[in-house]
Amino acid sequence: MGIGVGEQIMGTRLQGKVAFITGAGSGIGAATALRFAEEGAVVVLCGRRIEPLEAVASKIRDAGGRAECAVADVSVEAAYVGAINAAAERNGRLDILVNNAMAYSWGAIDSTSSADWHSNFATTVDGTFWGTRTAMTLMRAQGSGSIINIASICGLFGTPWMAGYSAAKAAVINFSRAAASEGASHNIRCNVVIPGVVETPATGGMLADDKTRVNTEKLIPLKRVGQPVEVANAILFLASDEASYITGASLPVDGGRSSELYTVLE
Repeated sequence: MGIGVGEQIMGTRLQGKVAFITGAGSGIGAATALRFAEEGAVVVLCGRRIEPLEAVASKIRDAGGRAECAVADVSVEAAYVGAINAAAERNGRLDILVNNAMAYSWGAIDSTSSADWHSNFATTVDGTFWGTRTAMTLMRAQGSGSIINIASICGLFGTPWMAGYSAAKAAVINFSRAAASEGASHNIRCNVVIPGVVETPATGGMLADDKTRVNTEKLIPLKRVGQPVEVANAILFLASDEASYITGASLPVDGGRSSELYTVLE
């Protein structure tokens, strides 16, 4: 399900809610913005470049939804915090935050520079912390809110040549548990979605190789990679009042990959 040209928005699961989504110009972030808008939310799309944000926002507006764009780099504290606060001031509240923006470096541990190591954490860990802290302050004042932090299957398993990314995503999972505990008494929920291999611009190069794609899909019980909207639907559920008794949870959306010990029997 997703908004197409000329289609009208249906659904009220997020009616009247204001949602701020990072990394909203493509992939999982864009799919989440579209699904939230379909369900009635005012969506604030955040990213580093205006062009992809406006392309997603235009789809939402063409379908009768409400969307705003906020250009900010989540690895820069002042820029990210300022963007969230400005969005909340414009709209009178902030009901949902989705920390989706990501960055990663590739390489063996013994050839990883300190700069590359820290680059994994600046967006994924620092940005998630700054966003969550800011949202919790706003949500505490209004008496409720939902925060969804996006991790990765790499945060559950040690991933060769992506040690920094794996460590950063693991940090997001445990940080979110702490945030859930602290926010509960103020009716602020914090949950994590853990995607497996999903067909996005970030995985496009890898999945374009037929052999790599086939080998990847062999490891997934459902025998295919995921689509962004499938992750977006999980985020939507956790953001909605349907998940009102769920906090501190980590939801894998990975075709069963994290539930199976893969053994070569051939």
